[in-house]
Parts: sequence; C-alpha cells; structure tokens
Amino acid sequence: MTASLRVYLLLLLGLAIVLPLSIFGVLPQLQLVGILLIFDLLVLIVTLWDARRTKSDRVSVEWHRLDRLSIGRDNPVRLQVRSGKRPAEIQLRDDYPQQFAVSNSQLQAILPANTTEELGYTVHPDRRGEFHWGNLQVRQRSPWKLAWHSWKVDQDQNVAVYPDLIGLRSLSIRLTLESTGAIRRARRLGAGTEFAELREYGIGDDPRFIDWKATARRGQPLVRVLEPDQEQTLIILLDRGRLMTARVKGLTRFDWGLNATLSLALAGLHRGDRVGVGVFDRQMHTWVPPERGQQHLNHLLERLTPIEPALLEPDYLGAVTTIANQQTRRALVVLITDIVDSTASAELLAALGRLAPRYLPFCVTLRDPQLDRQAQTVSSDIPATYARAVGDRPD
Repeated sequence: MTASLRVYLLLLLGLAIVLPLSIFGVLPQLQLVGILLIFDLLVLIVTLWDARRTKSDRVSVEWHRLDRLSIGRDNPVRLQVRSGKRPAEIQLRDDYPQQFAVSNSQLQAILPANTTEELGYTVHPDRRGEFHWGNLQVRQRSPWKLAWHSWKVDQDQNVAVYPDLIGLRSLSIRLTLESTGAIRRARRLGAGTEFAELREYGIGDDPRFIDWKATARRGQPLVRVLEPDQEQTLIILLDRGRLMTARVKGLTRFDWGLNATLSLALAGLHRGDRVGVGVFDRQMHTWVPPERGQQHLNHLLERLTPIEPALLEPDYLGAVTTIANQQTRRALVVLITDIVDSTASAELLAALGRLAPRYLPFCVTLRDPQLDRQAQTVSSDIPATYARAVGDRPD
C-alpha cells in the first residue's frame, strides 16, 4: 500500500487546525498534541480500511503474450483490464527491455464498474536477438482515493526480435491479392515464354506479339499475353562485412540488407522460384541451398536471424566463386552490399564479371539519406565543402 497525496493533505490540515489553537492558548499544548495524534491515527485507520477495500475488489489484468517482434517497427503490446464491482482508477507500468523505445512508459485509465477495456502501447526495437521481459506492475487507487494498492502480474519471459516480420506480412498479403486477382495484375507482353491469353490490341502494344491467325479469325487485332517464366533459381548474397555495421535511421546496414533479402526471397518463393541465400565476409559465413515453398521462408528466418555483421572486409570474388561451385544451374544472383570508394567498386565489378554469362548478376548497394542530403547541400565555406566532398561518394 502507498499513501496518496490526499492523506498527506489531511495530515497537514490537522496540523493547520491545531497550530493556531496552540498559539492563542485556547487549549493546553499537551491536550492539543493528543488531539493531533488521535486525528492522525484516525486518518491512518481510514486509509488502511480504504486500501483493504481496493485489495478485495481489484481489477484483473490479462497481458497478451508476445510471439516475435519486428526490428525497426512499432510493435503493439496489448493489455486487457476488467474492473470489479466499483469504478477503478489504475496505473500500469510494464517491465519491457530497456533497449527498446516505447510510445508510453506508463498507462493510466479510469474504468466504470464491471467493464472491460483494452490498453496498449508500442515498442520499437533496433536490435535483433532475445531480450528479457519482466513482470507488469499494477497500481489501483482506493475508492476514497486515500491509497494506492500495488501488485505484480506475472509475465516474466524472453521475447525474440526478428527481422521485419510486419513488412513481410504486408508484402505477403499484397502478393496473395495480386495472384488471386483482387488487385489487377499488369502483364507485360513478351515478359516470359508461357502463353497466358489473347486480348485486343491496344495503343502502345508491341506489334510483334500480334497473333495473325487469331486476328484473321476474329476480324480484329489480337495480341498474345505471355506469363513470366516460373520455377527459376534466385541466389541472394548478403554482405555482412565492415561497412554493414554502420547505422542508418536507427538500424545497421546489415539489418536493412537482411530485410531486403527476406522480402526478395518471399517474392521469389511466392512465384514458385527456388531461392537460396548466402551471407559472407572474408568467407562464406552461411549458405542456405535453393529450395522452393513457403516453409523455406521460415527456414531462412531461423537461419539468418542470429547473424550479426562483423568488422571484416568482404571477399566478393570468394563469395561468387563459392556460389559458382555450389550452384550449377543458371540463376539470377543478387548481391546486396555497400561500397565506399572506387577500389571496392572495382573489386565488386570484377567479381560479378566472373558470373557472366552463365549467371545473371545483379548488384544492390545501400544508400544513406543523410549522406545524400550532405552531398547535395550547397557549400559556402571550406568546412562545408569538405563535408560535401565526403558525402559525394561515387555510386
């Protein structure tokens, strides 16, 4: 039990009444002290009785257990509170990991009698891994607002922070809607080899795809629509070297690259491709062979989530050589990395050149918006010019 401000005000009120009586000699000092002690004792007894009423009719709090959190996202935390026979004024403080940013560190609510209300806040983790989540501290004010009754809700657990699962879930929904026709699919003529349908010729269509036989039968121009090739092989190479340890907008470059890797893998798996992922620095740190199916995405999540960037220089040539030895089928190879100077760019281009023409290489480099703004800022003095020169790195 914790006494509220109202109790201290009552005690001060008793003292304020007794002091003038003592100053003007209305009653003997000893008698006034006795009156003050009796008054204080009554306040204490009433406070204890008021707090006991709260304990017998306290609210029930149900904490919705967290499964997996997404890095770099506002993850909702939900609490369901039900009041008893009396209205309740409560304060809730969760023992979340201190590394997390939160939208509201303390929740407050006033509930009518016999009602249920859902309270919530968001946590924003900026690191992957497993974190300890402590118990929930609850405080309820007594009916006469003389005391706070405190107790804990047992919810002690470890919570795992994964890559951007919220973004993956949103992407999965969009892909599903596109494949079921809820969102109109934009088919490109000639984008693949599998015949999909015939449709009327429109402005901007390539005349090379006009089906002349069907046109002669129908008496109007018809064009062939071809579906993109299915069941191809996609290899994603993710750099975890020194430059990927830097932070951009609260996350490491490696985390941004990992989110992009999983999104690309989800898109490939959704269209039936075989997807493999390699994470490298000086050597191939992790290699997940190409597979297809939604279960493969879960396997990628479990394998890639524990990986952290390292202060090592990446070996691009070694990475692509390993892939060439591991993957004999023709594949699209996407390499996600960051470069800082022309020397690193030359090494990267030389390594990707080793993949052609057997493979189709594609490189993705990460950008820093802050550096971009610095490079585009007009400089008027020497320090600003040097800062702009640092930000204006070669692409």
